[in-house]
Amino acid sequence: MRWQVSPRVIKESGAVREQIPLVVILGPTAVGKSEVAIQLGERLGGEIVSADTRLFYRGMNIGTAKPSPEERSCVPHHLIDIADPDEIWSLAQYKKEALRVIEGIHARRRLPFLVGGSGQYIWAVVRGWDVPEVAPNLPLRHALEQWSHDIGKDGLHQRLIRLDPQAAARIDARNLRRTIRALEVILTTGKRFSEQRTHSPPLYNTLILGLRRPRPELYERIDARIDAMFQAGLVDEVQGLLESGYSPDLPPLSAIGYREVIAYIQGSITLEGAKVQMRRLTRTYVRRQANWFKPHDPQIRWFRVSPSTVDEMEAVVTGWIS
Repeated sequence: MRWQVSPRVIKESGAVREQIPLVVILGPTAVGKSEVAIQLGERLGGEIVSADTRLFYRGMNIGTAKPSPEERSCVPHHLIDIADPDEIWSLAQYKKEALRVIEGIHARRRLPFLVGGSGQYIWAVVRGWDVPEVAPNLPLRHALEQWSHDIGKDGLHQRLIRLDPQAAARIDARNLRRTIRALEVILTTGKRFSEQRTHSPPLYNTLILGLRRPRPELYERIDARIDAMFQAGLVDEVQGLLESGYSPDLPPLSAIGYREVIAYIQGSITLEGAKVQMRRLTRTYVRRQANWFKPHDPQIRWFRVSPSTVDEMEAVVTGWIS
């Protein structure tokens, strides 16, 4: 079925503007977001906008569980394979491009689905975050990277806590790239990073659908996915990236799965050890995702994944559109 999706007209401070319909599908890694989104997109004439930062990079397919070309042929996908691993996309850059893509989908009279597990990127679009567009200060960034070699990720994160505790509370100490970027913005502008993020009125009439599974079931799916990645050639994929000249120190190659396989290739860990670390770190990542997607958030309508989930979600979406 093809839906003719119309915007919602609202009044703000006496002015009239339109809010484009946007369906969001979110949830933890390996819960099944892509499969559900593709089925809904097929049924409802939708197009998928990825909100998964790992899917941005070309050549990183197996370790990111990127939708296959066959899956992407079923429903148009956007913001996948948009950069090489040595091109780093900022949150501000992503938001700008996501808004442009969503506008284009609406212009084609189709329904946009924002799909992913990167909470910061989803809420930047949905909640209208105005992300500071501070140009990269490469000499400062390099100096911070060198400093991190001396004092470690935790040491650098401690410096961020001293300068901007609110920003530090939202950045995992192991995420060196985000810690460095926050310090870079602070030291370049002289203002706290947290003070530079403001909010604009939401652009979209948003329906937010969450997917969940019992934690033991989710962990079983994670383990099976990791095993399937190695069977599909994850080691060869990572080796190919390194042989293409990409540095193992690039932020995209620090993603879970890639850094462990790099350690295996470099001889500092066994293959089984790499798998064990991937399982452990992915479980930790799932728990961090829960901080972005609260089970009691009134904005999110949660669905326990089951054989009837797609039918149930379709009914909710069609009722919301009409």
